[in-house]
Amino acid sequence: MSRVLIVGAGLTGSLCACLLRREMQNKVQIVVWDKARGAGGRMTTSRPPDPSSQSADLGAQYITATPSYFQSHSSFYSELLSSGVLQPFDSLVEGLKHKDGSRDYMTPLGMSSVVKHFLSESGADLFFEHHVTGLYRRGASWEVRRKAGSSEMFDAVVLTMPVAQILQLQGDLGNMLSVQQRQQLDGVVYSSRFAVALFFPPDAVLSFPWSARYVSDNRCICYIAADSRKRNADGPGRGPSLIVHTSVPFGLEHLEEDKEAVQPIILQELQKLLPDLPQPISTKCQKWRYSQVLTSVPDCPGHMTVLKSPPLICGGDAFVHSNFDGCVESALSVLSVLKASL
Repeated sequence: MSRVLIVGAGLTGSLCACLLRREMQNKVQIVVWDKARGAGGRMTTSRPPDPSSQSADLGAQYITATPSYFQSHSSFYSELLSSGVLQPFDSLVEGLKHKDGSRDYMTPLGMSSVVKHFLSESGADLFFEHHVTGLYRRGASWEVRRKAGSSEMFDAVVLTMPVAQILQLQGDLGNMLSVQQRQQLDGVVYSSRFAVALFFPPDAVLSFPWSARYVSDNRCICYIAADSRKRNADGPGRGPSLIVHTSVPFGLEHLEEDKEAVQPIILQELQKLLPDLPQPISTKCQKWRYSQVLTSVPDCPGHMTVLKSPPLICGGDAFVHSNFDGCVESALSVLSVLKASL
């Protein structure tokens, strides 16, 4: 039985694990490591410190399906819709400009529920707070080392974390990249931004009519969502939640500052935009150093094979484009390589 390690419990990693299980059944042992404390990656959903408030999506907000992707990836959309993980997103979004025929979907249980669905389907052995630091080739296997833990051996490794983190890995990976591959990886560019979640008490009322709003005339804030309203989760007993995303220029300007220093600036700008906002009982700030891919690997191949045997493959939105369908494309691409190798 081949032992496969997938590094990263985000959307691409969870899809890779799920597809590999469905394709190869019990011929593989699938292990997923993530350095965070939970699954989701950039589709993370944050629970409030006080259980009287609703959770909030700190990263991706909803899924937009173009007509062509809805058709080509129909099995994935059908699966998520039939299981209730996705539902049509029909509430008011101010400032949203849509291409003809695109459809929006929200997640009643938060965006991380998409990732958790595929991880559950994969039956993978899932380990959090496992921070990979190095990859070393040992004959027909890979020795994978992690921070604050012993190393383990795997027959194949799939890396789905941001490219900058891949390039920081110690060991043999750097020597195995061709000059062209190194140039392609060095050329990947991400946007950076901050997100702030505000959690309110059960009696709080958000007086504006929209579920989400794109802001075009503020140097700091580009997007606000009444997150619980967006997910049809507003109701008696639990307070609403609000999410704020900063603009790309603001994120770049403050990237090297601590999020604790940046949060007051964001909340001050939010107060100008929504002066009637009630007082939150708690807030949480997230710095997304790697938010969305601005420049991906040329020609969007979906993956990069560093070594065929033993397989070492890089995948994720950096090899295609930054949305749900891009991650599906990447996972399918990685699967085709693994099938041929294993």
